[in-house]
Amino acid sequence: MTQTEPTLAAPLRPSTVDFRVILAAHAERTARTLALRPGNKDRLFDGLIAAGITHVTVTFDGAGDSGQIESIGAWSGETAVEFPATEIAYAALTWDDPEVEMRQLSLEDVVEQLAYDFLSDTHGGWENNDGAYGEFCFDAAARCIHLEFNERFTSSELYTHDF
Repeated sequence: MTQTEPTLAAPLRPSTVDFRVILAAHAERTARTLALRPGNKDRLFDGLIAAGITHVTVTFDGAGDSGQIESIGAWSGETAVEFPATEIAYAALTWDDPEVEMRQLSLEDVVEQLAYDFLSDTHGGWENNDGAYGEFCFDAAARCIHLEFNERFTSSELYTHDF
């Protein structure tokens, strides 16, 4: 009689990770992050108006697992202007601390951060595969942010013919 090795791997032990706890913690953190947005937007719009900036445009582009903000432009009416050196408070959560951290960021940095946040919220993975491009408009007078999003994709069409 010959001894043979088992053909099946030994069963894995049951996981000790409680995914319900992980998902609940993620949902709670997401809710806390979203609750910070209105205050951050209000402080940004107040700062833009105080600086005489009527609107800000942000263009972005990404593909192949890489994406970035291409440009951020500030406008006073139809005239392009420079961002002032003004800093405002920006509320954020860090990964390793449950407390809200108040950071002092430039107006331009807050615009960039919010643009990335809104892209992640509405079109997570926008930079992957064929990617996407588009533009934000931060309208200070209307206190709103408009996003035009263009998603790229590869298409394939099948045609069959019988002759």
